[in-house]
Amino acid sequence: MALNDPATLIAVCTLLGLMIGSFLNVVIHRLPIMMERDWRAQCAEYAADATGGAVPPAPTLEPLSSPLSLVSPRSRCPHCSRPVQALENIPILSYLLLKGRCKGCGKSISPRYPLVEALTGLLFGYVAWRYGATFATVAALCFVAALIALTFIDLDTQLLPDDITLPLLWAGLLINVGNTFTTLTDAVIGAAAGYLVLWSVYWLFKLVTGKEGMGYGDFKLLAAIGAWLGWQLLPVVILLSSLVGAVVGIALIVLARHGRNVPIPFGPYLAAAGLIALFWGKHLNQTYLGVV
Repeated sequence: MALNDPATLIAVCTLLGLMIGSFLNVVIHRLPIMMERDWRAQCAEYAADATGGAVPPAPTLEPLSSPLSLVSPRSRCPHCSRPVQALENIPILSYLLLKGRCKGCGKSISPRYPLVEALTGLLFGYVAWRYGATFATVAALCFVAALIALTFIDLDTQLLPDDITLPLLWAGLLINVGNTFTTLTDAVIGAAAGYLVLWSVYWLFKLVTGKEGMGYGDFKLLAAIGAWLGWQLLPVVILLSSLVGAVVGIALIVLARHGRNVPIPFGPYLAAAGLIALFWGKHLNQTYLGVV
């Protein structure tokens, strides 16, 4: 099976995307829990040091003695804790065969699981079609996977974990040492400019309103996108993410009666704009902004 054949490459990358999407579901669910455990353990340690005695963990926290990582223990039903068997963990197909319900307790399985798998598979296939059998394809697959994970974690928790954003930033700089998507100089400027733009907006908004308009994770995510794609595509990313964010925010307030004071995560809009910029950013720059 030759991967230099476009159809074969697209098929392989699509199947790979389905499997990676299944793993991303684990990352989306478990990484915030692992982060909370670390924070609580650190807080307990600091409190114990300050008081000179042991401080018990919060009662809502799962026992720290029960290990949890991205690879163990095996995936379980969130309702009955029944381990998911291998044949029940086939991307999309298992969800359809089980009719969206746990085989053990019959409770419904969130449709997000097959959605993430399908989205990852489709985007991986498109990356293969777009870039062919090149190093850019391998790099772009990693970029896509990270943005998908960040999108759904932010939707759930309004957090953009440093465990993903910071490696993504450094990976962008390293990948562009060979001018994969942009020159190294433009990547470095893009990383710095991406962070400083949202950092400036954050402080300006806070000085005017006294409120925090976004989190530091948004700065790091835009810096990572700038490191991957270069400073020239940052205007497209900022405009697209702001436009979509404004439209969705207004729709939530008007149609869903979403309170104006209830925060709306900005990371998903940055991630979506980053993907658009990856695929069509240069065309959008040339067509609408007159930037090469």
